[in-house]
Amino acid sequence: MGKSFHPIFCILIAILTTSYAQDCNTYTFSNNNVYATCVSLPVLNSQLHWNYHRTNATVDVAYRQTGVSTSQWAAWALNVDGSGMVGAQALVALISSNGSVQAYTSSVTGYATGLQPSGLSFGVPRITAEMVNGDVVIYATLVLPGGRTSFNQVWQVGPVDGGSPAAHRMGSDNANLLGRVDFSTGETSADGGNVGGSRQRRRNTHGVLNAVSWGVMMPMGAMAARYLKVFKSANPAWFYIHVTCQASAYIVGVAGWATGLKLGSDSVGIEYNTHRNIGIALFALGTLQAFALLLRPKPENKYRFYWNIYHHATGYTVIILSIVNVFKGLDILDPEKKWKKAYIGILISLGVETLIFEAYTWFVVLKRKQDDDKSGQVSNGYTQSA
Repeated sequence: MGKSFHPIFCILIAILTTSYAQDCNTYTFSNNNVYATCVSLPVLNSQLHWNYHRTNATVDVAYRQTGVSTSQWAAWALNVDGSGMVGAQALVALISSNGSVQAYTSSVTGYATGLQPSGLSFGVPRITAEMVNGDVVIYATLVLPGGRTSFNQVWQVGPVDGGSPAAHRMGSDNANLLGRVDFSTGETSADGGNVGGSRQRRRNTHGVLNAVSWGVMMPMGAMAARYLKVFKSANPAWFYIHVTCQASAYIVGVAGWATGLKLGSDSVGIEYNTHRNIGIALFALGTLQAFALLLRPKPENKYRFYWNIYHHATGYTVIILSIVNVFKGLDILDPEKKWKKAYIGILISLGVETLIFEAYTWFVVLKRKQDDDKSGQVSNGYTQSA
């Protein structure tokens, strides 16, 4: 049974892949239009069909987005002078709650555009849209600008709120809806010059750096300080382990914070206020902790007690905010569920270890106190007998 699984699985994949490719070429439109060229776009099960007319430099396109429900919008766009969402010249289909479809054009001038109806930088003599069996199809005729036939393309789907397009999801699929199309040759390529892929890599880098530094290394450094110093033989090694771990976490965390600032500056109009504000607070508190190390009083100093209160309170606040912000970031990145489960598993592991070490620490402390009390009683006995 196990040996036959892989061949059967491969055959099923081949069948599914073949049927999907055939779906693009054999799909029958409700208006019986026939298109000479068809491509299945790499993400969101979307398809683009077209007829290119060389004599007048126009192209008849049909963009098909599958699996669309009511109260959603779908859009396909060309970016004439750049790549990505900003600057895209979009064909939009807005599906209302009653299933009616409105087709219009929208020039995307920024991330907070809202896909409002507007003219495009090139002519669109005709645009209509329909919804058939859960698929929305946008039909349009485009007057290709500057005699060109090759452009970057963008496509997207999102919800409708209050009768207007709302922000689409920010998962990896929705962040990589870029490509290039040549209406003359029929050639297409994914990733549109790698702009979207680059941004997604920066988002992933930002997430990994912050999850590892603030979300894992910081708690581990605090655990080292609390549970290693109970062993007399670990002094002063515990202190250097604690400082090394926390300093490394801070340096890596600042790198992650800087990538977040860069992502924010490149994403005008997209704001995650809670995630950003917590990140700023973490950077400020982490920096205070770094300076506090330089101002650390000696153990016998009368201000050491108050410094300890400040240091511990700030440290535990940083740990709590770090964990909260990691989950905020995971919700924004919207990766595969296994990544959130992996981080939850790490937290559970650290939590279990904390409980074990805490119990053992109290056991050692109480036993040591008990031994000291016995030693004191013995000493007092010797003194009285003397």
